Amino acid sequence: MILEVAGVGKRFGGIRALDGVDFRLDRGELVGIIGPNGSGKTTLFNVITGIYRPDQGAVTMEGEDLSALPPHAIARRGIARTFQNIRLFRELTVTDNVRIAHHPRIRYGPAAALLRTDLFHREERRTLEQAEEFLAIFSLQGRRKEPAKNLPYGDQRKLEIARALAARPKLLLLDEPAAGMNPSEVGKLMEFLSFIRERFSLTVLLIEHRMRLVMGICERVIVMDFGQVIARGLPAEIRNDPRVIEAYLGQGARDKD
Repeated sequence: MILEVAGVGKRFGGIRALDGVDFRLDRGELVGIIGPNGSGKTTLFNVITGIYRPDQGAVTMEGEDLSALPPHAIARRGIARTFQNIRLFRELTVTDNVRIAHHPRIRYGPAAALLRTDLFHREERRTLEQAEEFLAIFSLQGRRKEPAKNLPYGDQRKLEIARALAARPKLLLLDEPAAGMNPSEVGKLMEFLSFIRERFSLTVLLIEHRMRLVMGICERVIVMDFGQVIARGLPAEIRNDPRVIEAYLGQGARDKD
């Protein structure tokens, strides 16, 4: 087991966004979270990554309680994420967006940066080489000097994932990676996610509304509604669960892509 969410609750005023959420992830799994808008999925990601602290329960990674840690400390322990709305440094180049992810592992301090020491130059070369390696994997090397804002939407999604992976995570959280994509792009994304999972030996937890993607690549599916987990299981089991059909998929979902 790499991650455990145990009895997690989160309130915003009188709204119970998360209500006793429980699940576990085993190392190497690719698991999907689905549910209607407002069911608490992104709030859950924000709790796991330290943006919010849970009001009750705990999030543990490899046995360590993350519940009171700030986001940067959680990132250093091996959790990286993307966002539902793409969050790139739009004015920076494609290369610099990826280089930023190496910051926690930089081995020089402010004095070395100011004095431009040999250590500074070695580390800068190392981060540049690693960034370009990631851009090559994601087929973005030809646009490495362009501002991130100039990339097409699909490439911006890829760049955001490349930046997350450059942090060398053990667990990757993807918040609606197929948002805004057409069916052809979704198909390519499915292949791409399967590739990066194997290439980087990742555990992946993703939120997604595209049933084609969830049912096509996820080994297990967790279903949320009104801040609670209402079902969990294999994709085929979830597709035919009456509670899921009523809460999220709709009566005709079993016949849809």
